[in-house]
Amino acid sequence: QVQLVESGGGLVQAGGSLRLSCAASGGTFRSYSMGWFRQAPGKEREIVAAVSRIDSIYYADSVKGRFTISRDNAKNTVYLQMNSLKSEDTAVYYCAAKRYGGSWYRTPAESDFGSWGQGTQVTVSS
Repeated sequence: QVQLVESGGGLVQAGGSLRLSCAASGGTFRSYSMGWFRQAPGKEREIVAAVSRIDSIYYADSVKGRFTISRDNAKNTVYLQMNSLKSEDTAVYYCAAKRYGGSWYRTPAESDFGSWGQGTQVTVSS
């Protein structure tokens, strides 16, 4: 299983930006599809964005036009660029990996992903 370490979280004012990074090790990164999930206090974990091993991309409706997911296979890293942040984006953000995968024919689910990072806190102050 691939090991994942997130970084880049922090405190930012509403309207600001953050870039999250997730470094992978212990596996062939390019063979994995990657996802970003988040969990706000008192809420269930939800998908934010995902990029497959063939660069098929999925975004949750709540972040379309504001967030951008990308991957750098040479650096074994997936990124989440978050712009125009809102207070409702406050959550712990988790990186996840799924062996193989292609186009996203449905909403990616937690159960699709077998490896998870420890999470990074993003707090947006209004």
